[in-house]
Amino acid sequence: MITTMPPEESGRSSYLPRKRHLENPSEEQSKRSRLYQNANVIPHGWLDCPRFGHEIGPIIPSKVPLSESYNDHLPPDKRYTFRQLLTNNKRNKLGLVIDLTNTTRYYNPSTDLRREGIEYVKIRCSGRDSVPDNVSVNTFVHEVNQFERRNFSKKSVLVHCTHGHNRTGFMVVHYLMRSSPLMSVTQALKTFYDARPPGIYKSDYIDALYSFYHETKPESAVCPPTPEWKRSEENESLSLPLSSPCVPLVIKRMSNDDVLGDEIPYGQEKCYQEFCYEMMNIKIEGRSSSLQFPGSHPVSLDREGFQLLRRRYYYATWKADGTRYMMLLTREGCYLIDRKFRFRRVQMRFPCKPHETKVNDYTLLDGEMVVDNFLDGQGKPRQARRYLVYDMVAVNGVPVSDRPFSERWSVIDREVIRPRNDEKKVTKGYRYEMEPFGVRIKAFCLLSSVEKKVFNELIPSLSHDSDGIILQGWDEPYVYQRNQALLKWKFLDTIDFLFEVGRDGRYLLFLYENGRNKLMEGHTVEFRGDGWEEPGRYSGKLLECFWDKEDKVWVPMRVRVDKSQPNGMGTFRGVMKSINDGITKEVLLKEIKEIVRLPMYVERIRVDTLAAERRRHGNRRG
Repeated sequence: MITTMPPEESGRSSYLPRKRHLENPSEEQSKRSRLYQNANVIPHGWLDCPRFGHEIGPIIPSKVPLSESYNDHLPPDKRYTFRQLLTNNKRNKLGLVIDLTNTTRYYNPSTDLRREGIEYVKIRCSGRDSVPDNVSVNTFVHEVNQFERRNFSKKSVLVHCTHGHNRTGFMVVHYLMRSSPLMSVTQALKTFYDARPPGIYKSDYIDALYSFYHETKPESAVCPPTPEWKRSEENESLSLPLSSPCVPLVIKRMSNDDVLGDEIPYGQEKCYQEFCYEMMNIKIEGRSSSLQFPGSHPVSLDREGFQLLRRRYYYATWKADGTRYMMLLTREGCYLIDRKFRFRRVQMRFPCKPHETKVNDYTLLDGEMVVDNFLDGQGKPRQARRYLVYDMVAVNGVPVSDRPFSERWSVIDREVIRPRNDEKKVTKGYRYEMEPFGVRIKAFCLLSSVEKKVFNELIPSLSHDSDGIILQGWDEPYVYQRNQALLKWKFLDTIDFLFEVGRDGRYLLFLYENGRNKLMEGHTVEFRGDGWEEPGRYSGKLLECFWDKEDKVWVPMRVRVDKSQPNGMGTFRGVMKSINDGITKEVLLKEIKEIVRLPMYVERIRVDTLAAERRRHGNRRG
């Protein structure tokens, strides 16, 4: 805590409104008016606003210090500069200043800070009619966390907006919520209030915090009144509500191409990318900027794949026609990882086991996002997003990629899914239904029940599209990128091409090979159906195409916006081999019926069936 501040600035009483006893109030008002008309305009409400509050962790919340060029226009007892701050508070030297104002006119960081060896970060926030955006919040929290990690001398972080209450408080509450994930918004607001009364006094800022963290605002939560030092100034801007009741709410229809979450700082993303590689024991060769999405990719089932099914023990599940994401769970937040290996933060909650007061920290999952379409109780069409978890790479910083899939699947259920479901039954403040999507573990079936369970029951009952099945080795490790032991069979085999229109008007298809795009000579594309009338507009885009055997052409199905490069030549060769081998649904089911009669399958299916029955009976008794 800053301990050498002037007596009138110390203690809680310094934050209470103070009436000024003036012999001539009109003379004082005229003096203030002249101050605001000067070239060095003093911010409204700044004069009587308390300078700074008590420390919150490493953070000192403060109003903006003004450069010494303002001093001639300020009474001596109202001056507040960085020189004063540093001179009067030697025992708490500053290491970092985070400036949240939307202007650069208040001071020069080069002369006021950097020559003193103090780091400076500018995060522009308008602060009038809207709360700071989510990307700014992510940047703020990352900057404070990074400073804490390298802050061996325990220096402080001065955070300021204009007055050090609303924008500053909003950011500090976000920092507290992400530093202590099980803290409530009410507790975080109280922490800031105690350090810098009256805390956040704009109701839209407070409402936005409860909404962002999916919490119900208590009826007892009352927004503090605007401080007297702020109310007394002219031209006070009015807080606008987050949404106007006069504007109709337009609900956008969900699709697999929607971009979810908020961007995070570049440095934070690089750290997370390197963590993913570390958990898979992948060596980083060359620059880290060349890191690629490490998720395991299945290969198309061909005749040779049937031999693999005979040698190893497999389970099956449906293949969802959704969007591929890995997902990183940390105490600071939840991050979706797309096929471009970009991270975006979503506000989700992943507690650990009920008896543990913590959340999952550095747990890395793999899965796919689907859009469920269904009818509600009144027969009206509804949509909901759901993340289907089907694999795991790490749990709380411990790699599990080398463990058999059956173990990884059990860990997902025990460490991720069940704790969430258990907390849903008892939690009151946190509202899971406000999260951007639901989370479920994906079901896997015995290979012997592919026809009955997967094709005849599961796939027809889905609320989202399925384009085939996945065959998963039950004893297999998690394999980086292309996984020869992870098999897929699709109703319609497809390839993702880069499509371009050549200078001569020819339609060109490209695949990825050895770090560059390769022109597929002799392969043609034919646009069919509604929506494909102007092929030229798709030049430079990735198109998912199926192979028309009769006409021997590739036919586009959709634009792939979730990927940054086309399929590789290895994937292309595998798909073409599967097409040429003619693995129809009938051929697939016939082969599987023969495979499950093998002694290895007969015995393991018997054991697994008995184990499943014991689990069901145990759940009923529980």
